[in-house]
Amino acid sequence: MTDFIATPPSRQGLAGRMIGWIFSDLRVTICLGYLAMLVIVSIFAPLLTPFSPIEQSMDILMPPDAAHPLGTDDLGRDVFSRVVYGAPMSLYASFLAVGVGLVLGLPVGVLAGYLGGWVDAVVSRMIDTLLSFPGIILAVAVTGALGIGLTNAMISVGIVFSPNIARLIRIQTIVVKNELYVDAARTFGMSVPRIIIRHILPNAIQPIIVQVTLMLAVALLAEASLSFLGLGVQPPHPSWGQMLARGYSYMEIAPEQMYVPGIAILLTSLAFNGLGEALRSKLDPTRRPRG
Repeated sequence: MTDFIATPPSRQGLAGRMIGWIFSDLRVTICLGYLAMLVIVSIFAPLLTPFSPIEQSMDILMPPDAAHPLGTDDLGRDVFSRVVYGAPMSLYASFLAVGVGLVLGLPVGVLAGYLGGWVDAVVSRMIDTLLSFPGIILAVAVTGALGIGLTNAMISVGIVFSPNIARLIRIQTIVVKNELYVDAARTFGMSVPRIIIRHILPNAIQPIIVQVTLMLAVALLAEASLSFLGLGVQPPHPSWGQMLARGYSYMEIAPEQMYVPGIAILLTSLAFNGLGEALRSKLDPTRRPRG
């Protein structure tokens, strides 16, 4: 309990340690640098692209040249411009899906783990029921019920994510609620909401932080899959998954149409996964130096 109630480190000290960790781990530096570049590209997309991403021309399936650095697609649209404009769509999709999963799964898992009894039993059975469905099938079904579109598709992916988040935070809550400082808080008459906010969440949230970074990569792939099936971003707006789907139709005559969006999806997924693995190593208590 003494460690818990000790004076928290200053913001400046915490920021200094975070910056030191970022630059001391090459994997974190590369992953965060790449993701920061994607954010900058998303913000300044109109200044970085030579053409409109939906502007069509008669130059169909052209190879890369001076005017079109990555060539053109089957409707004569500039592939480079579409890749750049697809970045904010893909980032928005990833963060929306994970945000929905957190909003739905976090409170349910915490309450189930803390209250226990019949509440825990009912929530656990609901989690098991949702987890028994294949994720992509459940996402397609929810998207069909909500309506086709990127936002609805990502809400459906967030619903698919929520049972995993609820199960993970439930287990952590069960472990933390039996600690002595939580018993002391109950003894002093602290209310349940305050115990959860002040004691349970700060000590149970670390695995969720790691899981969120890994889920961002899964959400990106889910957006690509749903857009590939025509359930995500709708034409003429670009997304990497939709570009991959259109390129697949011309794979035999212009296979390069699939390379750029495929590599963009791969690199972004690797960046999210690399960041998640680095956070896992950093927050894992068994890997911390003793003394």
